[in-house]
Order: sequence, then structure tokens, then C-alpha cells
Amino acid sequence: SEMCIRDRYSPLQKNGNGLQSVYLAKIGDAMAQQLIGLIGAEYHSTLTALTSKVEIESTSDDVFENAIRGRTDISATTKSQLINSRLGQGLFKTNVRLNEKACRVTGVSDPQHLRASHIKPWRLSNDTEKLHGCNGLLLAPHVDHLFDSGFISFSNIGELLISPKLNANVLSAWGISSGQNVGGFNSEQTKFLEFHRSNIFQKS
Repeated sequence: SEMCIRDRYSPLQKNGNGLQSVYLAKIGDAMAQQLIGLIGAEYHSTLTALTSKVEIESTSDDVFENAIRGRTDISATTKSQLINSRLGQGLFKTNVRLNEKACRVTGVSDPQHLRASHIKPWRLSNDTEKLHGCNGLLLAPHVDHLFDSGFISFSNIGELLISPKLNANVLSAWGISSGQNVGGFNSEQTKFLEFHRSNIFQKS
């Protein structure tokens, strides 16, 4: 049965022709090592960078979330609100919607397709900032990813700022115009945006 499963998901037919419908396919260890050898040192440096970034950010958020759970100076309701705000949900999303009506980049306005994204990251925010409506933007998931990772930011007057580290093909594939203006921000939002531009946005 193991052979049947392997054959079913193989990228090649038995006659050697490729399968056009295959999206992801498992390869053997020997072939994987050959491919890694061809890629060279970049494979290891890229894998290390990506893995460490994900682990650091995930661990950091988990540590802060566990710290909130263990606090005795706030109510269970407040704990829940702070933790939910990490995911851009609950009271935080409600507060953000007082200022934001749609994704600044895509124009999508249906809240079920938007995330409330912290401008000053959740892990770096105090209790008030974690729930502050001006510390968030409603963004489509792919725009949230770019913003949260520092690949894009915004000027105080709404100019979309693009990091030189972002592959231009990503913007093109997602239909994002590099020269667009998303509209100005209120004075409270600009304070958080200044933090984002200084500490999160990948300027070089």
C-alpha cells in the first residue's frame, strides 16, 4: 500500500511523462540531497534565516501570552481581550473599526475577510496599546503579512512605502500598485506608524 500511495502522488507517470496536475510531491532523500548540493550554501543560510525568524517571533508572542495568563493584576476578561488582540480579533478589532472601514490597500470592506493588524506589534505593545483602536489597521490577509513583516509601511499622509527587500513580482502578482496613496491617518495613528517605520519597516 505504501508503494501505491507513493505512485499516486509521484510527479512522474510510470512511462516517465510528467503529471501536470501535481502541486506538491514528496521526493526521496537522495534526490533532496542532490538538489541541496546544487543550491549550495544559500540553502542553509536561507533556511536558517527563515526558521530562526519564525521561531523567535512565535516564541516571543507565546512567552508574552503566557505572561498575560499568569498575571493577577487584571481580570479574566481583560486577559482574554489582550490575548484575542494578538490574533486581531475581539475588542481590538472592534476598536480598530471605529477608525478604519476597509483595507487601505485593496479596498475590501467586509470585516470577515480582514484582519485587525497591529501597527506597533502586539509583543512590543503595553496593555493599552494592545487594545488601542489607533494602533491597528484593517488589512486583507496578504497585505497584513507584508505590513507585519516590514515589507511595506505607510507615510503619515498615506503613501505606500515599499521595502527594497520585497520582490517586485509579489506586488505585481497581488495587484498592488507601488505608487498608490491609501489616504491620510489621524494624529494617534501617525504616532504608531512612526514606530512601525523606525522599527519594523525593512528600509535596507
